[in-house]
Amino acid sequence: MEIISGYIDHITFQNEENGYTVMTVMTEKGGVVCVGAAGGFSEGETVEAEGEYIEHPTYGKQLKLSSIRPVAPTDRVSVLRYLGSGAIKGVGPKLAERIVERFGDDTMRVMEEEPERLAEIKGISGRMARAITDQMLEKKGQRTLLLFVQQYGLSRNLTLKLIEHYGEEIYSVLKSNPYRMVEEIPSVGFKTADEIAARSGIVADSEYRVRSCIIYVLKMFASDGHCYAPQDKLVSETIKLLGLSEDNGCIITNDCIRGLSADRQIVMRNDGEGGINIYLEYYDRVEKACARHLWELKKGFEPADRYEGIAVMTEGIELDGLQKKAVEECLKNGVFILSGGPGTGKTTTINTIIAELEDAGENFVLAAPTGRAAKRMTEATSFEAQTIHRLLEISGEVSDSESGTVFGRNRENPLETDTVIVDEASMLDISLLKSLLEAMVPGMRLILVGDVDQLPSVGPGQVLRDIMESGAFACVKLDRVFRQAGESHIVSYAHMINEGKHMDLSVKYPDFFLLEKETIKLVHGYLAALCKDVIPRKLGLTGNDVQILTPMRKGPMGVEGLNRMLQQQLNPPRQSLEEIIYGDTVFREGDKVMQIRNDYNLEWEIRGDYDVSLKEGKGIFNGDVGIVKNINKEYRIVEVLFDDGRLVYYPVDKLEELELSYAVTIHKSQGSEYPVVILPVLDGPKMLFNRNLLYTAVTRAKQCVIIVGSGQKVFEMIDTDSELHRYTSFKQRLIEIGEILG
Repeated sequence: MEIISGYIDHITFQNEENGYTVMTVMTEKGGVVCVGAAGGFSEGETVEAEGEYIEHPTYGKQLKLSSIRPVAPTDRVSVLRYLGSGAIKGVGPKLAERIVERFGDDTMRVMEEEPERLAEIKGISGRMARAITDQMLEKKGQRTLLLFVQQYGLSRNLTLKLIEHYGEEIYSVLKSNPYRMVEEIPSVGFKTADEIAARSGIVADSEYRVRSCIIYVLKMFASDGHCYAPQDKLVSETIKLLGLSEDNGCIITNDCIRGLSADRQIVMRNDGEGGINIYLEYYDRVEKACARHLWELKKGFEPADRYEGIAVMTEGIELDGLQKKAVEECLKNGVFILSGGPGTGKTTTINTIIAELEDAGENFVLAAPTGRAAKRMTEATSFEAQTIHRLLEISGEVSDSESGTVFGRNRENPLETDTVIVDEASMLDISLLKSLLEAMVPGMRLILVGDVDQLPSVGPGQVLRDIMESGAFACVKLDRVFRQAGESHIVSYAHMINEGKHMDLSVKYPDFFLLEKETIKLVHGYLAALCKDVIPRKLGLTGNDVQILTPMRKGPMGVEGLNRMLQQQLNPPRQSLEEIIYGDTVFREGDKVMQIRNDYNLEWEIRGDYDVSLKEGKGIFNGDVGIVKNINKEYRIVEVLFDDGRLVYYPVDKLEELELSYAVTIHKSQGSEYPVVILPVLDGPKMLFNRNLLYTAVTRAKQCVIIVGSGQKVFEMIDTDSELHRYTSFKQRLIEIGEILG
């Protein structure tokens, strides 16, 4: 091992997420190129570094870091270098010279122990002196914590989150019970905590470890859309993750399940067939609450007699018998579900319902789970629609429940309307439904509109399907494809897919065709050519009007591999484009990106002419898509313009919420509509290549669907009617409450 001492002359590269750094440290013998984890260090700092010299084939001799620690600058030169580097905000080279000139080698001691003396220097007020000192102390304290946490091998971003959350308590958390982090910090998984625990000497069958793993496995079930886990599956997954023996593991895990149940962290319920289902307490409570609220709306609604007669014509289109029945059922019920596939007249039916409500003088609001779905609803009805989050007046606060959301509209402050109409209701998860129902009171009407054959929500539950299958509420499913819609191969083929029928892929229609390609390399080449040249030239569209959809995340045909390839082809590195690396992702000006989680505190604005701010607000949501407009490396800010005109400034530590979106998963595309959809279909996990996914993907296209890959694989997907089963008991709870209420 070699040890060097010196100051950081310049940083060539630093990964913002994991802290990997390439820098030059100036020693008495000259500059040494150092590579390795050095997140948090900045130019001008004096350091002591330890590592081994390696010979890089391109860059030559480098010191591969095993550890690095800061050394307090003591002499005039090193102090001046540190302060003049910009490490302390508000202190530039000139002010640094005046400070060092005044205090000399004693500068650092004065700044830490007698900060008020900084005000002796011209240009530094008492307030500025305190601000400088606060930064010094904060950096010193944070650096100590950083050095302690770094020994556990965590990323810089996670390290900073832990320090922000726990502060000085991080010492005891990491040493005694790191599993606390799994429950208290959303981005920490069990495996991360388990690795820390192993380093801290916590035994394999520790109760902390087993209980934490049970909670983690239940959360993993929830992330897959389930509201509970059967006990046998929960125990099996927990034992596998813990690496315990079958016999001993079962005993310990079941003991801990009973302990967690006694503490009300989980709920155990008989499944009626001799088994037991295990819920996180939150999802047990939310399912019951949603069932109760829906029945309250049904029982508390009194149909008005002010509807003069149902219109049979809307915009020159005559309603068929099922559409007219839907309008009638909707107007006389407090809860109504309208379902149907593409081209079956859902929009016409909803517009008729809206016209009836208007004629009767009733107030109504329109909403959808996502911004894109709300925008489509606005275009289809000519009435303003908004996201459910905005309808419920999302606040920047975060609750301690699983949903983590606080809304301004709730039981104490309900919505002020007669009717709520929700489109794309297949995307509703159980948590969002609960928040919506809490803002409604008996006497209001709820209308849910959606295609029950689409993929269920990303979040836990299968709300629309469970409500429909319960038979407890008025429901009409439209099934007639109208002539105008029938002329579209997108619509007709979507219905064939849903019915398990094969279409003729040998014919290339303008709005639906297959490009038969047998290898990944050929598929990649055609995807790039279609987006970059063919579609823009032939259809007059931009690359942003084209969306590639894929069932999976991993592999060369998954989102991650496709995005890397497409970024290189569609937005390659250029001298004129700034870029920044975060984790394994390069973000470059001009990139198409997607927000991948709800962030209720991110601020946005909409600008008009002359860059004047027209509107401001908070909240960017999972699935919102935009373009990277500008990257400011000096201020570590990435500017993203979303497709609805909202402009957001992302600090670098928020880039974990963004990912490239030249290609997105089919699940992420729900509620969206794109002029052109391209589906690469070759091979992948069998459970993902099914009819339900293909149907959902095809119905996202407005003008054209292009399949690139294997026609045989498309037919296999159509033949595979294996929609993944979700563990929910919402349907049963709706039935049970109905039996009680009669």
